[in-house]
Amino acid sequence: MTLLPKFKWTAVLAMLTTATTLFAQSNQQETNRVPVLLVAGQSNTDGRVPNQDLPDYLKAYSEANGGHYKYAQWCYGSMDHIQTRDSLTGSLFAPYRPFVAKEDNHERHGYDAYLYYLLEQEWQQPFYVVKWSLGGTAIHPKASSTNAKHWCAMPEYLAENQSTLNGGKSLLKSFIEELDLCIDGPLKQLQQGYDIKAMVWHQGESDYRHGNEYYEQLRTVVLYIRQHLVEKTGNPRMADFPFICGTVSSLNRCYSKELEDGMYQLQNDLKNFYVIDMHNAALQRDKLHFTASSAEELGKKMFEKMKKLGATNLK
Repeated sequence: MTLLPKFKWTAVLAMLTTATTLFAQSNQQETNRVPVLLVAGQSNTDGRVPNQDLPDYLKAYSEANGGHYKYAQWCYGSMDHIQTRDSLTGSLFAPYRPFVAKEDNHERHGYDAYLYYLLEQEWQQPFYVVKWSLGGTAIHPKASSTNAKHWCAMPEYLAENQSTLNGGKSLLKSFIEELDLCIDGPLKQLQQGYDIKAMVWHQGESDYRHGNEYYEQLRTVVLYIRQHLVEKTGNPRMADFPFICGTVSSLNRCYSKELEDGMYQLQNDLKNFYVIDMHNAALQRDKLHFTASSAEELGKKMFEKMKKLGATNLK
């Protein structure tokens, strides 16, 4: 038998090594649980940055993938229904594209557009987002809030109010019902399972007149969501899964130092509760909403926090 020249054997070994590596990566991707991210809040979470202000790299990325992102699938709830639900098939999830549920202008986005992009680059595989957001909404039941809808998790409030999905006033119940629909449907059907990585939150402008009570109001929201997920999934890790919260800019006309202090106190008191500093964030002319650069900054900081915590690791 004639042996191949030495350099050819080297090339063959290199090809075999590459093929083995690619197979291992492919097999690992098939066995990793699918990442899930939870998102909620008011207008800066919902998104008020015009899509015309998207940076060129995001415009090009979306266009290259048919007008949406490549991997992110989102279930987006707002107002009184799930915006992404397909009326014909009933499907809850749809490919993510920068969009908000406001009739006057759908073509806007929030900080999460940048966060999803970075997660796509990190994971290079499909992942799911469950989001509920509505502009002008407060936690405190006595605070002025859009259509008197609130995020309140106080037991007496929840006992008296149904979800906005069912004609009521509770935004928290709507988010929980949306999440349960996703878990009981598409997520439970995933062969490799799913892994809820973290929850990101930006809210508080509508609570500024009750800033001294924000600590307890947000604390009850966080604990309610965590406890619900423990019971829903049977996973005790959900009792302290990461909750990442952005602060309100000090330039905001609804800024409250007491409210901001409450967030930082929660960071000290609650395990895996993290605050992202947006104290000096630039705002649009309305003095309420982030500019594109500020939304990008928050999205990047949230990604960096997730990465530091190991919440971007695939398991």
